[in-house]
Amino acid sequence: MALSARNKINIGFSSVGMTDVIFNLLIFFMLTSTLVHPTALKLNLPKGAVQVSAKPQTTVSITRDLKLYVENNQVSFDELESVLKQKLGAKPETYISLHTDESVPIGTVAQVLNIAQKNNYKLILATTPK
Repeated sequence: MALSARNKINIGFSSVGMTDVIFNLLIFFMLTSTLVHPTALKLNLPKGAVQVSAKPQTTVSITRDLKLYVENNQVSFDELESVLKQKLGAKPETYISLHTDESVPIGTVAQVLNIAQKNNYKLILATTPK
């Protein structure tokens, strides 16, 4: 009397389940990366219709109470030039994104513009769409 096994074990590997998991992770990371803001400072940016395609190497932010930040690190106006030189060096075609609150006086913005011009940095004024 011959006994035969009813359940045969399949030794093949199916990668369909792994592909689904990787695809879902890819979608998750693409969606969450678009939700990340470049600066964590709350600023009311001025409105503008023109968008620039240049990619800035760093950001300088001026808050409503005239505090100055390079990326997320607070600096004083006296330290700004040395911090930018240390961070960017003297590369040609270096772009800096300037984020200022609407209520910041133009004189304060002009100080940052003068520092950028003195070091041959190109400044991009960040705005919100109209």
